Amino acid sequence: MPTLNIVLVEPEIPQNTGNISRTCAATGARLHLVEPMGFKIDDKKLKRAGLDYWHLLDISYYKNLDDFFSKNTGPYYYFSTKAKHIYSEISYPDNAYLVFGKETAGLPEDLLYQNPDTTVRLPMISDARSLNLSNAVAIGTYEVLRQWNFPELQAFGNLRKYNW
Repeated sequence: MPTLNIVLVEPEIPQNTGNISRTCAATGARLHLVEPMGFKIDDKKLKRAGLDYWHLLDISYYKNLDDFFSKNTGPYYYFSTKAKHIYSEISYPDNAYLVFGKETAGLPEDLLYQNPDTTVRLPMISDARSLNLSNAVAIGTYEVLRQWNFPELQAFGNLRKYNW
């Protein structure tokens, strides 16, 4: 199965990280958390948002961005409202890292400037500042998985009362 990596750089809101953790657990994506974070990992709001999926989660922690980059090789795709490219125009390879910044400031502009071809955005109206972080991660995650034809994911459901 191809590997998808979700990277949160300095996340601030535990509920967002909990929701993202659940998305990662349900899709088999690996989660990378880059400190400092605006909460402790044992925060009850974080745990509640992730519900009972924690045992399904593959998670790594890093002291800062330098620590993250020293331990991972990419390829990296940076999600930002400041990007010139649309997220769905990219073909994401195996072992892709989708990198998202903190809720209040996004990713460092130096990082975006140095990576213009792999910095992408989610289209939205000009008056909107941004989408919620957990929603942006879900959109990016499912775009990559769609391109990969949803490997090893159950793509059908069953009714309890009826047979299809």
